[in-house]
Amino acid sequence: MDEIRVHVEVEIHSTESEEKVRQAVENVFGSMQTQSEALHKGNLLIAETQGQEGLTKLYNLLRRERIRSAARKVLLEGLDKKTINFCLNKQVAFAGHVSFSKEVAESPLGPIKVRIECENPRELVSWLASAL
Repeated sequence: MDEIRVHVEVEIHSTESEEKVRQAVENVFGSMQTQSEALHKGNLLIAETQGQEGLTKLYNLLRRERIRSAARKVLLEGLDKKTINFCLNKQVAFAGHVSFSKEVAESPLGPIKVRIECENPRELVSWLASAL
């Protein structure tokens, strides 16, 4: 598959542990390079990885959770030219599961925002969330 770049952003509220938020991201994507930036209230955790192996954990979770068709729908809705954008529930990710969410209102502590860039996003969606 083409060059793949995964970019994750998640707000860390003052009531949250940065380590737990980092763990939530790693539960879905595995080990990633992270940095933290100060916001008006709390911090912003930014994580990045490259290559198909950066999505292997998500690939396996979608199969274990048996949500490939739902994932396919969400991923295709988030398709825009050479990017795929979607959000995940932070608390569910911390528990080691996958639950897609909207950017606002669904998750009280805010979502994990994911942007995947690649040359052929439809091919990537087919690989990540192949039909049963």
